Amino acid sequence: MKYYVRRITFYVITLWAAISLNFLLPRLMPGDARSIFIDKLMRRGGEITPAMENSINLIFGAENSSMWEQYLHYWRNLMRGDLGVSVTKFPAPVTELIAAALPWTLVLVGLATVISFVLGVGIGAFAGWKRGTAADAIIPAMTLLQSVPYFWLALIFVSLFSVSLGWFPIIGGYSMRNFAGGPELSWAFLGSAIYHGILPAATIVIASVGGWVLGMRNMMVSTLSEDYVTTAEAKGLRRSRIFFWYAARNASLPSLAAFGINLGFVVAGSIVMEQVFTYPGVGKLMINAVQDKDFALMQGVFLVITITVLAANFIMDLIYGFIDPRARSNV
Repeated sequence: MKYYVRRITFYVITLWAAISLNFLLPRLMPGDARSIFIDKLMRRGGEITPAMENSINLIFGAENSSMWEQYLHYWRNLMRGDLGVSVTKFPAPVTELIAAALPWTLVLVGLATVISFVLGVGIGAFAGWKRGTAADAIIPAMTLLQSVPYFWLALIFVSLFSVSLGWFPIIGGYSMRNFAGGPELSWAFLGSAIYHGILPAATIVIASVGGWVLGMRNMMVSTLSEDYVTTAEAKGLRRSRIFFWYAARNASLPSLAAFGINLGFVVAGSIVMEQVFTYPGVGKLMINAVQDKDFALMQGVFLVITITVLAANFIMDLIYGFIDPRARSNV
């Protein structure tokens, strides 16, 4: 129980610090960021409506108000789910823009991350179990894959499979020609989304699987030298049981902890990959917000990413404490 109380306390404090930092960043910018934001809004044809004024106050604080009053106002708006209005997509609320981009990233990057983890841990466990045999020949190839940057592999895939061979679309998350009205609930749209997501997903899986394989293989080799594995072999237990319940189960714990961290960053998406494929996810939304200096959208995206990372790590900490009693006993 003490372990869980300490973890909960740690994450609550970390969440408060992250949200407070998100509040302070626009206010620490040099120059008059508020005036710059309003000028940009007016040039784009916007107007200072009560809703827009509330959004500006949310980002930069109300004029002639103290920092403490601005901070309390910021928290009140967050509790209502009000993240402000985007200046580049005026008058669209930031929450709507994030809600529209989030499913694309969760499905594509989340599924690709899970596939990469399962493949990497499985292959790495087998290579470690069969160390010194032909199975170890995959390690040089995995080392090469681990060093391949996402954007470089994405550009190669686009050039080869989209431009040269024409097998896959170059950009987008679905066919804009067939679904000009936007996403819809239909089998045709689902098929189009899957078709457009094959290359981005393959990029993530191929570029990240090597790290999982190498990490799991090395941990497997180390675990096989432990006394409890030697004892299990001396007792004459089946090789399959030793592999799954004694070696792979314990060797996978560090990979499981790392998977929690990677899963938390799923919401951020593979930013460069989404930019290369013009994929309509959170990563591309964040790049556009930074390029356009859309403070409200930047704050909203950073906040969602921060909360997701903390939530994923918190859940994995609880799971890790449950499956590994040593973590609880060290508290």
